Amino acid sequence: MHRKHLQEIPDQSSNVATGFTWGWDSSKTSELLSGMGVSALEKEEVDCENIPQELLSNLGHPQSPPRKRLKSKGNDKDFVIIRRPKLNKENFPGVSWDSLPDELLLGIFSCLCLPELLRVSGVCRRWYRLTLDESLWQTLDLTGRNLHPDVIGRLLSRGVIAFRCPRSFVDQPLVEHFSPFRVQHMDLSNSVINEPALLAILSRCSKLQNLSLEGLQLSDPIVNNLAQNSNLVRLNLCGCSGFSESALKTLLCSCSRLDELNLSWCFDFTEKHVQVAVTHVTEAVTQLNLSGYRKNLQKTDICTLIRRCPNLVHLDLSDSIMLKNDCFPEFLQLNYLQHLSLSRCYDIIPETLLELGEIPTLKTLQVFGIVPDGTLQLLREALPHLQINCSHFTTIARPTISSKKNQEIWGIKCHLTLQKSSCL
Repeated sequence: MHRKHLQEIPDQSSNVATGFTWGWDSSKTSELLSGMGVSALEKEEVDCENIPQELLSNLGHPQSPPRKRLKSKGNDKDFVIIRRPKLNKENFPGVSWDSLPDELLLGIFSCLCLPELLRVSGVCRRWYRLTLDESLWQTLDLTGRNLHPDVIGRLLSRGVIAFRCPRSFVDQPLVEHFSPFRVQHMDLSNSVINEPALLAILSRCSKLQNLSLEGLQLSDPIVNNLAQNSNLVRLNLCGCSGFSESALKTLLCSCSRLDELNLSWCFDFTEKHVQVAVTHVTEAVTQLNLSGYRKNLQKTDICTLIRRCPNLVHLDLSDSIMLKNDCFPEFLQLNYLQHLSLSRCYDIIPETLLELGEIPTLKTLQVFGIVPDGTLQLLREALPHLQINCSHFTTIARPTISSKKNQEIWGIKCHLTLQKSSCL
């Protein structure tokens, strides 16, 4: 088709009159555009922004399969102009994620486990900002994991308050520098952590209230760092080793608010360690476990302890073979004593246990190993107001008191967990 050139429009500076009207027939518009290889756009509706009717019909019925685009038989330069549709809320019923307030999204994120929370943090900038909110990181449970210390540092730096991580494995020192942690409740019981890594973690903790390091190898610098936690209420060092009596003294003198203290079965404790413990433990302590010291715990230590700590409610002195019934009058001075453990104190004569029935506040008595089965029933009949040998294990300062699997430490449930081992 031969195209006629449009008449040249005269310049404004010429004397030719410029006032004229186009005599173009609108019906020829499609013919002109088709000659240019452009498809004419149909009349648009409100909020459609020149969307072809075919696309609008597809938007209104998302279930129908899209039509195949026909290949043009003409020139390769043929093209179609399609503007991006302006979404109409009427065509898309429901609520958009972007319209949800931060509070509602935080409530949804709080139901996710750790891998899922980390995954949604990569959706967009807003979600990344929300996943860093401290309310989602209040409690964290990484029980039984093989962890890099820098991973622990990054997680604790997000504002973790309660950290449950027993039976875990950490064998490398902390490399990155982190600001002080806000953690207040920490359980690292029976974990494999080398001293440099443990020191790096605890040196950044100054707000601890409950701490369990049961079974860990410690050192004087570690114990001295613990002394900066003056608000400690419960401290479990059962089975720990590697620190001197001077470091123990520094710790006990600094932690004047201790209510529960477990120093049992520290296998390298000497007589000096025991003397420091009974001499410098805070007077406010109500539950104390000094079991497992065989010949290192003497009657004189018991006298010193009871004079210093008159508010004891729960006292465990099991496996102290030097104790005899001549220390029973000392127990009578404890006006609040309810639970007493003397298991495997073999020098105590079973018949003398009747004297303990004179303690008016006593409720339970553990004497495993020193009372034969035949005598045990007679002892229960003679002391009907006492529960005798009702518990094999102590609960003093321990984070989890139930044998059942749970995610609680000192009554605090840790919601953020790593559920699948493959997530590591």
